[in-house]
Amino acid sequence: MTTPSAEERHQQKMQKHKEKVDAAVARAQEERGVLIVLTGNGKGKSSSGFGTLIRTLGHGYKAGLVQFIKGTWDCGEAKVLGKLEGLTHVVMGSGFTWETQSKAQDQKAFDDVWPKAKAMLADPDIRTVMLDELTYMLAYDLLSFEDLEQALVNRPAQQNVIITGRGAPTALRELADTVTDMKMEKHAFKAGVKAQAGIEW
Repeated sequence: MTTPSAEERHQQKMQKHKEKVDAAVARAQEERGVLIVLTGNGKGKSSSGFGTLIRTLGHGYKAGLVQFIKGTWDCGEAKVLGKLEGLTHVVMGSGFTWETQSKAQDQKAFDDVWPKAKAMLADPDIRTVMLDELTYMLAYDLLSFEDLEQALVNRPAQQNVIITGRGAPTALRELADTVTDMKMEKHAFKAGVKAQAGIEW
């Protein structure tokens, strides 16, 4: 009996893998927009969302971005994304809520920007909407989950939505089609390394 060569074993292994992938592709035939939640304590939630927005724009689709807690920051992504054709970009004005320390001020800032976010979620011409750091709006009771759910459920059928932020509630996770919970194994900031432009913002 002839023993298969390393090349033959590799070919057989890849063939089995291809069959599994092809079967999965064949099963996934529903065409509609998806709700993606990027949460957890690990770094990279917003960065992942921005990459997906760029992918959307790269295919010639329109996209929308609402940033909820970075209003006063000199964010590198805003400088680049704001120049991209096809992107509507809105920023909540108050910056990080723990810096304002005013619930009334935060609520006003949210109330000013939420209608713009809802307009994006109702626009069939916008293929992907990213709601960056939205989970904090739920955590600080600036937005009710019921209001968010209504806007998400009633959005155009082909529209994708990306929601980022730590502590995504169970109800949002259950509503989502895709959930990524990013785990922090190590972080330079916790070791005393100063946050820097180009990495943290």
